[in-house]
Amino acid sequence: MAAYKQFNSQDIIISPLELTKGFEYEGNALTASNVDIARYLGSPLQDVLTSGTTDTQYTQSAVYSSIRQLYYSNFISSSNGDVQPVNTASIQPDGTSIGPIGSNAFFNFEQTNLVPEKYFITSSYTTLTLDGAKYGSAKYGEAIYGTGSFNPTIAVMSIPKALFGDFIQPKSLRIVTPSGSYFDDGEGRLMRDCPLRIPSQSINVGNVVYEHGMVIFTGGPRNVGTGETGSYGSVEYGAGKYGGRTVGYADVDNFAFTTDITASFSSSFTIYETQYKCTLAEDEFNYSLNPTTITGSSNDGAVYNFVTSSYFSPYITTVGMYNNNNELVAVGKLAQPLPTSRTTDTTILVNIDRQ
Repeated sequence: MAAYKQFNSQDIIISPLELTKGFEYEGNALTASNVDIARYLGSPLQDVLTSGTTDTQYTQSAVYSSIRQLYYSNFISSSNGDVQPVNTASIQPDGTSIGPIGSNAFFNFEQTNLVPEKYFITSSYTTLTLDGAKYGSAKYGEAIYGTGSFNPTIAVMSIPKALFGDFIQPKSLRIVTPSGSYFDDGEGRLMRDCPLRIPSQSINVGNVVYEHGMVIFTGGPRNVGTGETGSYGSVEYGAGKYGGRTVGYADVDNFAFTTDITASFSSSFTIYETQYKCTLAEDEFNYSLNPTTITGSSNDGAVYNFVTSSYFSPYITTVGMYNNNNELVAVGKLAQPLPTSRTTDTTILVNIDRQ
């Protein structure tokens, strides 16, 4: 014998619950099959396959063009990728608008309500390396001792959705390579630690798109120094007045390829808790399905007399949930047997979590 009772709409409550989880990976652990964090190099002038760290590979030009179109297309206004302010119209008290109509034709997935700070290198550049900064001065180091011209190049770290969930938690990202230490500022900017730089001890070198799991290393404005100096550079000139070496190709290359890397971040997952309210009226479910109630003296399933007594109150140990075809789809076990009541209703809450 079995008994069923239909749920009403007021018996079911669905509530979202946001959870966070921290991850930290080092070296080759980034590319493990259960992690699968991909890193790519992007350049508009290279049709060769980027050495992606997953089985999926793309040409460097495809990576470069995709990132530029998706996240920077509204902001490129010059060859060095300087940010272009968003043009907006002003609404007057009478409801009319004045000023330029918004000229940004694309949605670039902005991560801040503040003025976005984005730089995307679009032309060849010259970098000032540690060896080139002999005199600590960007002027002499770049013009005379610089290492030459490089194609515009970016690096991309793509974190799979299975790890970041709904989005990467702002201010949780930290990446360390031989070139330096990087973090996100909570406003979608990828920053580089520059402890020797004066006055600011960090510089913008890219962007983070939290809900896409994308970390984009563009190098930021190429005329901003890190404060680091070379063989003959001093802290006074390298870090203070002239800015030291600038971010260059080696930094981008390390971000994309080095195995000497550590990456940590926190993810945000939303799960949905469904609560089912199982209410038993005082005159319902007063029968036991426990096989020990059957006498066993006959084959007709007769039960002991005390089971049919008006004083019999069975204990509830399990709640089964069925679909419309009366197929068992979920089972809830009580921590301890619960006696039914013949005088009041009994309510059992069953919670099921799902993504």
